[in-house]
Amino acid sequence: MSGDRQWYVVQTYASYEKRVEADLRQRIAAMNMQDKIFNVLVPTEKRIVVTNGKSREVVRKLYPSYVMVEMILDEQSWYAVRHTPGVTGFIGAGTHPIPLSQEEVDRIMAEMKQDTEEGPKVELDINPGDTVRIIEEGPGKGYTGQVVEVTKNRVKFIVGNATLDKDYKAVEKI
Repeated sequence: MSGDRQWYVVQTYASYEKRVEADLRQRIAAMNMQDKIFNVLVPTEKRIVVTNGKSREVVRKLYPSYVMVEMILDEQSWYAVRHTPGVTGFIGAGTHPIPLSQEEVDRIMAEMKQDTEEGPKVELDINPGDTVRIIEEGPGKGYTGQVVEVTKNRVKFIVGNATLDKDYKAVEKI
């Protein structure tokens, strides 16, 4: 087994990621493994999902059924993680866990950091070709048009002979 502090990926039952994270943290404390298991992480991102003109914030797992564990791999730490309720095993060849490369860890951490720096990603149920109505107060309220382009959080659509570009919160799909 390895003597270096590295990140490993643990597979869990479906939808057990947060439970495994909590249980593993309890086991680390109960078994006094803080000097061998340093961090437990469920990679997530926040998204704003817009459906029928209503937005709600959701937290999505980047890798469903997987938990990342930073640890020094030896028999004791392997046993503590492997026998945590909800864990089905380590990712690796046979019974030998394979650590993530530093590039993989950096990419995952950057994905999570990007979410906090740029704000949540917006997920619209509006696509080019859909019909939308302007719902914000002001000129054009109630006008309908066909969507021609959807970007990060903007909707471009045609109303009569004019092309309008509105924030996703200003329109609803009809």
